[in-house]
Amino acid sequence: MMKRQLLMHVMMAVLVAGLVTMAACSKPTVADPGAMTQVQSGETDAERAARLEAERAARLDAERAARLEAERIKARQLKAQRQAQIIEAKSRFLNQNILFDFDSAELTGQAKVLLREKADWLQANPSETVMIEGHCDERGTTVYNLALGERRANTVRTYLVNLGVSPRRLGTVSYGEEKPLDPAPTEAAYRINRRAQFVVK
Repeated sequence: MMKRQLLMHVMMAVLVAGLVTMAACSKPTVADPGAMTQVQSGETDAERAARLEAERAARLDAERAARLEAERIKARQLKAQRQAQIIEAKSRFLNQNILFDFDSAELTGQAKVLLREKADWLQANPSETVMIEGHCDERGTTVYNLALGERRANTVRTYLVNLGVSPRRLGTVSYGEEKPLDPAPTEAAYRINRRAQFVVK
């Protein structure tokens, strides 16, 4: 009887041990998240490092390309601005006439200011040569006005030469009253017709 009870206790102990062992084997294991990601992506540390370096290089290339494009745009804008300034300066040179008082070939204060601007333009554009035209209003004889127009043109030429412009770049011609800007017989018309005008050769 005792043997049978002992045997039952041994069997129970073996059974409990077996159950404990089975429970321990069936316990789920927690995997390393990094290892899972690595397995899921199929990417090793070396591959990841290479990918990140490639992405960094691509980003730097894109930033460099954007910077170069911005520099090219700025250079084009500066060139366009310089070109516009050149055109505007030439327009001012050609379209701002030197005006004279009635029956006079003397330069006014305003005329001298304009001539200094014109001298600056000529110095900045050494390849340009110009013709200085002398003009008069319609009052006076044709012969007198031709002589007055010549004096006006020569006065302007002399002033520019004294400012340092080469005389070889400055021609003169007189048209007297032949080419008025405004043919009306008014004081306003007479005023703008009494002029020295510049033409680039």
